[in-house]
Amino acid sequence: MLQELKKKPNITLDGTEINVYANIGNVSDTAMVLQNDAGGIGLFRSEFIYLNSETFPTEDEQFAIYKRVAEVMGGKKVIIRTLDIGADKQADYFNLPKEDNPALGYRAIRICLQQHDIFKAQLRALLRAAAYGKVSIMFPMIISVREVKDAKEVLEECRKELIAEDKEVGDVEIGIMIETPAAVMLAEELAEEVEFFSIGTNDLTQYTLAIDRQNPKLDPFYDPHHPAVLRMIEMTVKAAHKHDCWVGICGELGADTALTETFLRMGLDELSVNPGSVLTVRKQIRSLDLSK
Repeated sequence: MLQELKKKPNITLDGTEINVYANIGNVSDTAMVLQNDAGGIGLFRSEFIYLNSETFPTEDEQFAIYKRVAEVMGGKKVIIRTLDIGADKQADYFNLPKEDNPALGYRAIRICLQQHDIFKAQLRALLRAAAYGKVSIMFPMIISVREVKDAKEVLEECRKELIAEDKEVGDVEIGIMIETPAAVMLAEELAEEVEFFSIGTNDLTQYTLAIDRQNPKLDPFYDPHHPAVLRMIEMTVKAAHKHDCWVGICGELGADTALTETFLRMGLDELSVNPGSVLTVRKQIRSLDLSK
């Protein structure tokens, strides 16, 4: 029955439409994305390229991977999150210090903005890959406008270098992850700097509720449906739309069909889920009537 939903729009009975994209971790996942008829890739977790390597992947190695994904998707949007290493994702060759609170520590954009050689290799690869498809770049773990400005400056530096080297580059849409309460509170200012937000509900829940989601003893207290988390999401959507910034969800809540209607009423523009959930979410969307 779900297979019959392929090629059909993600539109409610009263005409409200939303994009449904897929989350992936490597090139091979694109087969499932296409098989389940996702509208694009809402989250490519690029850190898995690093986690599956014994040393820092080169610019050319990364370029080959990003280019392949862009080409396979045939012009559909491909949102690639820049390196989100640290916390529960560790690679020995990074030589990251042991931390008492790694989820609150040296990770993601904090590493990239202090180690430009690592960051620039990835950004150069992404800009080159953008010449072969519809690539968007998303920065994780943002807590300030300054971080976004600094990341964009490094990106522009990479673009100028590649042009000077006579290498082909493409245009990219720039976005950020909203996964900290700080980013929610600054959503209006951040929306002026980027073209889209993607809400990482897993970390947003963790940081909003002050609960370590890696600690099984806290499972009874970990509630992604918590009113505070849902208000954070709604606040983000309202703030972003004031500045023509579109908003999606790429965390686990995106596939939670108990909340699909809530998200549509909030005005979310996109839900990105694991490939196997695309048609289930589409079915739920097409059953709703928001006019009631």
